[in-house]
Amino acid sequence: MRHPITHRLVQLSEPLVEWTIRLCGWSAIFFVFAIFFFVFREGAPILFRGLDLTEFFTGVNWRPDSRIQAQYGILALLVGTASVTALAMALSVPAGLGAAIFVSEFCGQRARETLKIVIELLAAIPSVVWGFVGYMVLNPVLIWATGAPIGINILNGGIILALMSVPIIMSVGEDALKAVPDTYREAAVALGANRWQVVYKVLLPAAKNGLLAAVLLGIGRAVGETMAVLMATGHSVRIPHSLFDPVRTLTATIAAELGESVEGGDHYRVLFVIGSLLMLIAFAVNLTADLIVKGIRGKQDA
Repeated sequence: MRHPITHRLVQLSEPLVEWTIRLCGWSAIFFVFAIFFFVFREGAPILFRGLDLTEFFTGVNWRPDSRIQAQYGILALLVGTASVTALAMALSVPAGLGAAIFVSEFCGQRARETLKIVIELLAAIPSVVWGFVGYMVLNPVLIWATGAPIGINILNGGIILALMSVPIIMSVGEDALKAVPDTYREAAVALGANRWQVVYKVLLPAAKNGLLAAVLLGIGRAVGETMAVLMATGHSVRIPHSLFDPVRTLTATIAAELGESVEGGDHYRVLFVIGSLLMLIAFAVNLTADLIVKGIRGKQDA
């Protein structure tokens, strides 16, 4: 039997713990909206007074410091961001999901733990170190292998971003595959399926929600990366025509120019507009993923 004082303390602590958990949950939502409010507030003055949105989204000239006429066209920056991200996903999604399948289904216990540690250690490498690797290691390798005049380009940035995205795709994908009940595997084996048939016919359809989340987290990692792409893509404002062209991304532009812009000036405000655009892109990616996952679940329930 509990002591009356102990019982009273338990009764008092349970609501406190419950409200603390509620506060933590709501605080996450509050901080996201607070960050967006701050970024949007800084960009709003020029967004509603003077920024030509047609030129902003369709112009290819980014000349914020021009003394004759400042130009704020981000089309080349959007194309640069999209091209590097697309190449990174083309490389990292097969590699990350393949590593997840191998670690989850084909690897021994000791090798599994070793591989998981090694792959997840990649996520602990700072992005500036990845940028250094791209600039000092991949740059001469790509010049030698491809004959390109410069090795810091879309291909370099895509490879670096792919290496940075693989750990998160592998980790989340492996967790999704492990979450599939063993009874699914046992039933498939009982019907005569081999390992690859179990993976292709049973595990991938059963874990597709988690695998989709893994891919989208990888996309978010690639879109939001800054220092690595700043150092590995050439930082040149242009519409690329091949994988060997240098480009500049939205995030790298903010990182490179925010410290040099005059606080409160047009250039400063436009950089915050770009930040707001990046937050909207991240929101759209997550919303699309949520709708897709809900659609998949609805079909499964039906």
